[in-house]
Amino acid sequence: MIDDETAVLRDTAERIFATHCDHHVVAEAAAGRWPTALWHAVESSGLSLALVSEHGGGAALPVSAALSLIDVAAEYAAPIPLAETMIAAWLLDRAGLAVPSGHLTFASIIGHAQPVNDLWRVSGVAARVPWGGTARVVALADSETGPRLFMLSSDNLVVEPGINIAGEPRDTLKIEVIVDSGATSPSPVSSDQLRALGAAIRTVQIAGALRRATDLTLRHARDRVQFGRSLSQFQAIQQSLAVLATQAAVSAMAAAMARRAVGEDGLVSKIAIAKARAGEAAGIGAAIAHQIHGAIGFTLEHDLQFITKRLYAWRDEFGNEVEWNLLYGYRITALGPDRLWPAITSSA
Repeated sequence: MIDDETAVLRDTAERIFATHCDHHVVAEAAAGRWPTALWHAVESSGLSLALVSEHGGGAALPVSAALSLIDVAAEYAAPIPLAETMIAAWLLDRAGLAVPSGHLTFASIIGHAQPVNDLWRVSGVAARVPWGGTARVVALADSETGPRLFMLSSDNLVVEPGINIAGEPRDTLKIEVIVDSGATSPSPVSSDQLRALGAAIRTVQIAGALRRATDLTLRHARDRVQFGRSLSQFQAIQQSLAVLATQAAVSAMAAAMARRAVGEDGLVSKIAIAKARAGEAAGIGAAIAHQIHGAIGFTLEHDLQFITKRLYAWRDEFGNEVEWNLLYGYRITALGPDRLWPAITSSA
């Protein structure tokens, strides 16, 4: 169940993406053009600040409800960092730092931070940061007093541009900057937890994208006629559609688990389960969708390739199923035989 405020916000998101995120917008973004009208509509509606407190200028929605907006964006293959902005803004708000306007992203720095009088020197590298070359970066770096958040501008960083297979920016940042004490604060999360937050939003995005892939495939199977019958009337196709629908349903359950886990104890272990299963569903679901569509699903003129490219990219980002399965396996076996079954059944 979702409350009325969340339902209104989701309806708003649906209208915005239906109006401003068509095939042309997604294709233009894949070619490197920033979708100005789409981002303006999203930001002016308050979607990007759904997790931020009212004092910080946001909607102060419950975490699970706010993150459900991400799967709406993913369903439309929205080529903007809404998920990253929501998490970055939430971290800033929790840390007591002001949330700036514009799109944001977050990153863990392999390096260190140290105080220099009333300033901080931050040095290191952050690899494959979503929209890292254009967004304000909420960066986590280790210091002698523990992990800290730093508000960085890409203007002061050395940026090595990169993209994922969907054409989304994934930039490497080389960082050697001095940060004012007003732009840093002790971090509310560790580096492991920040990676788990990234995995959580990718899990939610996978669910939205897989739902869209399923809808496109069902429509194609119904409308495409072979040997005098629609594809959906062939038993083999029906079986594949059933498997696809099952994977979409499983990914939706994983996304719900990931949303609930954000902000809770045991975040990393719970996200490990959710991201691993969603990643598996992404691979299986994308393959079936393309098998049923045939060659047309790979063409630039078809929406399916926008969705499946993201499924394959998001499956690997912030850890694939192998990494998360291993992490959870190590953690669960370390508990010992007496605590193994209770831990598995409680998803702790």
